[in-house]
Amino acid sequence: MTLERLNIETPNASGSQIVLTDLCYSVDGKGILQGITLKTSAPRIGIVGRNGSGKSTLARILAGLIEPTSGSALVNGHNLAKDRKAALAEVGILFQNPDHQIIFPTVLEEVSFGLRQLGQAKKTAEENARKTLDAFGKAHWADAYVNNLSQGQKHLVCLMAVVAMQPRMIILDEPYSGLDIPTKHQLTRYLSRYQGALLHITHDPSDLSGYDDVVWLEQGAVEQSGAADVVIPAYVAQMNTLGGSDDISDLSH
Repeated sequence: MTLERLNIETPNASGSQIVLTDLCYSVDGKGILQGITLKTSAPRIGIVGRNGSGKSTLARILAGLIEPTSGSALVNGHNLAKDRKAALAEVGILFQNPDHQIIFPTVLEEVSFGLRQLGQAKKTAEENARKTLDAFGKAHWADAYVNNLSQGQKHLVCLMAVVAMQPRMIILDEPYSGLDIPTKHQLTRYLSRYQGALLHITHDPSDLSGYDDVVWLEQGAVEQSGAADVVIPAYVAQMNTLGGSDDISDLSH
């Protein structure tokens, strides 16, 4: 299996259509996301915002892991929370902490698992998992125990497991948190070659170099959305303004 077949070779990415309509999400009466309406089919989408702005919650809704309290979220016309089969084909997600994602002891088992979820027989899934490892130049990782890997290597295992399933979009939920600079650059290189859509959630706008559209969340609502070269400078300017203030000393009552 070639890198192109695995959708990680050609940089001409294709987008997935995301349509959010008056989307709200709350927990125990506390609003996390409020009235989000958005439509985009950009190949590379960034979501920025301060901690607690609802970015990770939105990621889980888009992946179909949780349902909105009200409103709707459609990815390529599918409500992924209600259609598990479509969710597997449409979206893969990389969490901030790979230990929250990895469930099997060896790399081969982990990469095979998603393929089994797609309905592949065990032997076929293992063969395709080995082809995926080979395409990444990591065939020698097959029998490695995940708990012996570094944090960056675990992130790569998660990426390979997702790419093996060939979803139309990968959601990245703060994937660079805690990584050193070389490991971050290596993962960025792999992701830049992915043919499907990428939706990258981050608080650091430098992670979104080369992205098409950006959505800026503020306190669970869309503060601004549109072309990256418009939204990112506005976001950075506002964050710099806040950095010059002393709002960190304010206590909520």
